[in-house]
Amino acid sequence: MRGAEYDEFVDEFISAARDVFPGVLIQFEDFANHCAFRLLHRYRDRACVFNDDIQGTAAVALAGIFSALRVSGTKLTEQTLLFLGAGEAATGIADLVASAMVTQGCTEGEARRRIWLVDSHGLVVKGRSDLAEHKLAYAHEHPPISDFLTAVRTIKPTAIIGVAAVPGTFTAEVLQAMADLNERPIVFALSNPTSRSECTAEEAYRHTGGRALFACGSPYEPVKLGGRIFVARQGNNSYIFPGVGLGAITSGARHITDEMFMRAALKLAQLVRDSDLEQGSLYPALTRIREVSAHIAAEVAQVAYDRGLATDCAPDDVLGHVRSHMYEPNYCSLA
Repeated sequence: MRGAEYDEFVDEFISAARDVFPGVLIQFEDFANHCAFRLLHRYRDRACVFNDDIQGTAAVALAGIFSALRVSGTKLTEQTLLFLGAGEAATGIADLVASAMVTQGCTEGEARRRIWLVDSHGLVVKGRSDLAEHKLAYAHEHPPISDFLTAVRTIKPTAIIGVAAVPGTFTAEVLQAMADLNERPIVFALSNPTSRSECTAEEAYRHTGGRALFACGSPYEPVKLGGRIFVARQGNNSYIFPGVGLGAITSGARHITDEMFMRAALKLAQLVRDSDLEQGSLYPALTRIREVSAHIAAEVAQVAYDRGLATDCAPDDVLGHVRSHMYEPNYCSLA
């Protein structure tokens, strides 16, 4: 199903869901690029909806970047990001990173000029006539570059972010080039499953002399290198979307905004402990996920209260209010 018939079907579903379940939260999941952006833009100001592949991925990636900057001691506005991939995940991350840069003093134009995309045809540049609309904001004036290694050597990024699901594309040469360019290169191989990862944790650490600030989309065992043990953690959307959903539901949010995802990313990064960073972990342990989700939900709910988007009154203790709505799977014994 495509075209007007498809749009009518989606519209019928969303209208029916809102009629039957007033205040329903609708999460778009696994929608293809040609529909994902369009549907999000169509409904985001009309209903309580979000797209996890675009916005959830963006928030978890931005949180990982914030954590990495705690280690490198550099500012977000000093970073240059090069994405391998230019679909909904890449442009979603790029948009949220650009927004974060603006909050830290950049103009929107300056922020976007620090972000570059590489798709299956090479570097996304203005001279190309084959670019989809969602790529245009990051199409810069630059000669064409066909391969990722040359793009790294030319653009000189501080961070490379893989979201193209093309395995092995962060080669030894790419990783060594990043280590030559940066004291603490940021390397996010976010594609999953493991068979589609841009590089393994072991490769990221080994080819950068243990200096990579690494996050992954697939799970890896700890890496032993040079007398140290590195524990890479997944930049998994499960850190973000449960808390976003919980915060929206407990506040009765009418809409879910970019500010909510920005606050979620900041809170997730704040919840990373120094002991996590010392072992190379840019995210909290998943054993803390309920705590993480509660704090993120409180941030999201607070935005809804502050911006007049909540249908419920703000409680005195937002975090406590959120916790009171969390399901506790504890059962009394009948024996």
